[in-house]
Amino acid sequence: MMVKVTVKKDSFSTLSGLTNQIIEIPRPTPPSSSSLVMVLFLLLIVSLLSPCHAATVCNPDDQDSLLSFSSHLSSPSIWDPSTDCCLWEGVDCNETAHGRVTSLSLPFRDLTGTLSPSLANLTSLAHLNLSHNRLHGHLPVGFFSSLSGLQVLDLSYNHLDGELPSVDTNNPIPITTVDLSSNHFDGELSHSNSFLRAAWNLTRLNVSNNSFTGQIPSKVCRISPVSITLLDFSSNDFSGNLTPELGECSKLEIFRAGFNNLSGIIPDDLYKATSLVHFSLPVNYLSGPVSDAVVNLTNLQVLELYSNQFSGKIPKDIGKLSKLERLLLHINNLAGPLPPSLMNCTNLVKLNLRVNFLAGNLSDFDFSKLPKLTTLDLGNNKFTGFFPTSLYSCTSLVAVRLASNQIEGQISPDVTALKSLSFLSISANNLTNITGAIRILMGCKSLTALILSNNTMSEGILDDGNMLDSTGFQNLQVLALGCCKLSGQLPSWLANIRSLQVIDLSYNKIRGSIPGWLGNMSSLFYLDLSNNLLSGGFPLELTGLQALTSQEAVKQVGRSYLELPVFVKPTNATNLQYNQLSSLPPAVYLQNNNLSGNIPVQIGQLKFLHVLDLSGNRFFRNIPDQLSNLTNLEKLDLSGNELSGEIPASLSGLHFLSLFNVANNELQGPVPSGGQFDTFPSSSFVGNPGLCGQVLQRSCSSSPGTNHSSAPHKSTNIKLVIGLVVGICFGTGLFISVLALWILSKRRIIPGGDTDITELDTISINSVFPLEGDKDASLVVLFPNNTSEIKDLTISELLKATDNFNHANIVGCGGFGLVYKATLGDGSKLAVKKLSGDLGLMEREFRAEVEALSTAQHENLVSLRGYCVHEGLRLLIYSFMENGSLDYWLHEKTDGASNLDWPMRLKIARGAGKGFDDEMLQVLDVACMCVSQDPFKRPTIKEVVDWLKNVGSHRNENKEVPFEQCRASNVQLLFKAAIRMGEAKSKASTPATYGSSIWYVKSKMLGTATLEMEMAMAMTETAISSSITTISDTRKY
Repeated sequence: MMVKVTVKKDSFSTLSGLTNQIIEIPRPTPPSSSSLVMVLFLLLIVSLLSPCHAATVCNPDDQDSLLSFSSHLSSPSIWDPSTDCCLWEGVDCNETAHGRVTSLSLPFRDLTGTLSPSLANLTSLAHLNLSHNRLHGHLPVGFFSSLSGLQVLDLSYNHLDGELPSVDTNNPIPITTVDLSSNHFDGELSHSNSFLRAAWNLTRLNVSNNSFTGQIPSKVCRISPVSITLLDFSSNDFSGNLTPELGECSKLEIFRAGFNNLSGIIPDDLYKATSLVHFSLPVNYLSGPVSDAVVNLTNLQVLELYSNQFSGKIPKDIGKLSKLERLLLHINNLAGPLPPSLMNCTNLVKLNLRVNFLAGNLSDFDFSKLPKLTTLDLGNNKFTGFFPTSLYSCTSLVAVRLASNQIEGQISPDVTALKSLSFLSISANNLTNITGAIRILMGCKSLTALILSNNTMSEGILDDGNMLDSTGFQNLQVLALGCCKLSGQLPSWLANIRSLQVIDLSYNKIRGSIPGWLGNMSSLFYLDLSNNLLSGGFPLELTGLQALTSQEAVKQVGRSYLELPVFVKPTNATNLQYNQLSSLPPAVYLQNNNLSGNIPVQIGQLKFLHVLDLSGNRFFRNIPDQLSNLTNLEKLDLSGNELSGEIPASLSGLHFLSLFNVANNELQGPVPSGGQFDTFPSSSFVGNPGLCGQVLQRSCSSSPGTNHSSAPHKSTNIKLVIGLVVGICFGTGLFISVLALWILSKRRIIPGGDTDITELDTISINSVFPLEGDKDASLVVLFPNNTSEIKDLTISELLKATDNFNHANIVGCGGFGLVYKATLGDGSKLAVKKLSGDLGLMEREFRAEVEALSTAQHENLVSLRGYCVHEGLRLLIYSFMENGSLDYWLHEKTDGASNLDWPMRLKIARGAGKGFDDEMLQVLDVACMCVSQDPFKRPTIKEVVDWLKNVGSHRNENKEVPFEQCRASNVQLLFKAAIRMGEAKSKASTPATYGSSIWYVKSKMLGTATLEMEMAMAMTETAISSSITTISDTRKY
């Protein structure tokens, strides 16, 4: 019998001969006394030597530095001070260097706070990883100089800001990897004191998604020419030219500098970096030709130069890049044909050349040489010839766009070989036999988006009952056949496509009535039947569309992304495009048909509808009051009908309404006032002689038909009649001319056969949502509560006052944009916030929300004085606060800590908390509701304003929140914030105040919040600043 004792290698430092050995000791039965003694002896050795491997004792100075680092965090304590720091989570020590800390790694720990200067005392630190947290503030002074042993630094995905600390030494630092991406750092990286000049061993540098300025620090390739493999400068504010030094990085594999302000040409020397695998410079102002020297980059797999100003031809030897997988040159000024050598790029997966001036016979190019191709986008060029049949051999194709070219011919049945084809857009070409193409494409079982609009060489009849087989188009979500000269009735086979979400059959010759079965299409939320010959009434079944009436149905509508984006403006690479079907505004377009009858009251059931256009028909009787139930409505056009009665006053409660038009009807009575109706121009109401109101400058005190009792002279009557006749004739002629020009401008095809100058590849012509609205939209609107001497203001004055939004005038940054100081001609000052973010969202909510926000008045809130919409900009105008914001005094002002030390902050917190706990909870309830992950559960801005007005008025009542409770995750976040508030009131040394607690909630939730959240949080901050008496202006923009 054998006894086995296993000894781990790291348990002994001296008995190397015994490491990893299995000691086998013979043990006879019964055991001898000598064998027992030997076993006991070995066990004794193990027990005595094992403590020698106890955790290395932490260096006391390093432990103090780590505790200081922890004290600067608002998060709960992450370490136990009573234990040795070498045992702490994320901390590693060097057992041979007196227990010095060599590694600190705490990514994804939800850490909040600033970086303590004590970090610079960890002079043996080699690895520092604090990525994916919420740290803010500057890097400590001397950060790079003190951490002279640092090799790996990762501070990505935080909120750190300011300039990077300089290096005051000429000695090289051993740092190899630096990742500062996704922060708010600024300043120049190319200055003489940058840490990069001492980084002789640098291999990877990522500073993407910050606000760095100046030139790209290309001299880094002279400092570390043979070690650098990655340089990422994308999404900053770098400017100037690219310099030749970048070509000296002989081992460089990845170079990204897109989304900057770079200009000039790409120097040929850069193409000497032949190790490049990924070369990306999109969305800049680079110009000149794409040099033939690019073919020297034989290892290249990704070439992204889109959205620049490159001209000339695609390099003729581009085929030498045989490893190329992604070639993205779209949105430039490239011309000429596709080079034949491109067929040698047999590994190509994605080819995007849209929006250029490329030409040539497309059918001459053999796409079958590109067997791995999945995405092909050649839209908005000048290609001619027949539809390339070689595409049918690219069986991996998922998405194809050939829109807005001059392609002829028909779709061949061979297209069904493309089993993976999901997206196909051939709109704005000269294809024929569209109905035959539809029948063939039904065999593409994976197709989800089919866009064939604006092929005017085709004529066909849609209502072929045998067109659709039982398995055709069963995955189709988008069908766009607008402006194809299609006739007949709405095809009944559409009713069998249960997955359809978007239908565009506009600008055709479709007759008959709108069939009721459209109301049974459970996923349909976008219907465009405008500009046809439809007759009959508005079908009641349409008011039951589940995707527009049921919240559950809305949730079930697929949120899958389109394989290729559909554009509002094809020349824009980043904004104004629909990548996701759910981004399309739910809409019903029925304008310019022969529909008649009354608008059914059941239309009020379509409560998730954003756009309703019934203009240019023959609807009569009253406008149903139930339209006021459509609380999400953004656009309502009822012009050019025969509607009578009054405009329902309840429509003023549609707070998202940005376009309203009832012109040219038979309406009477006053135009409603208040809400959005105060922003609509008079052109929205013209052609209704019976309407009155301030917007029409027509008093409602007297009836329009009142006759004067005095008898004028006969000659005066004759002159009056002649004047009226002449005026009416002139006005009628002018109106007809303007109407004709308007109709021609709205048509996709100008009579005579010429296409519009810019053909947009859109799902529907009506999806090109008006971005600017009416002419008055560019005016600066000042609110009535504006009590200052500023009564009139123009956009030109605002641009001049901010020096065209010069960065030097930036005074703050809000959750939705930068705040600029505007100095007017008379010396008075304003604060102008230039909103950023999703343009479609702002267009939908901007006007309504700023009107409501202007009513939120409080002594601790900066007053909103006005707003402006100008050339895509959304501007909010505030009073200017000379002393800055509360956040500035708490976190940024250099002497702020002396004015607001912790005893003072504790006093403020106690004062703010006394008697305000209930109000704070009420406001947090409102904030929680505003950030519900389900947008349909969020309250309207009016409900938020009304609720906040009542905060504190029912302190002792049993509160019932009138909205659905927010999700559990949000409750937990608010609970954490409440804990921090309690700490702030009980511990003066805890670096958390009411302010930091609110910022905790705010920074966590703003990703899903709207302006309601900004207002709710601003109201919450009222409780913070109400007790501060040492600072005059503590308000927040």
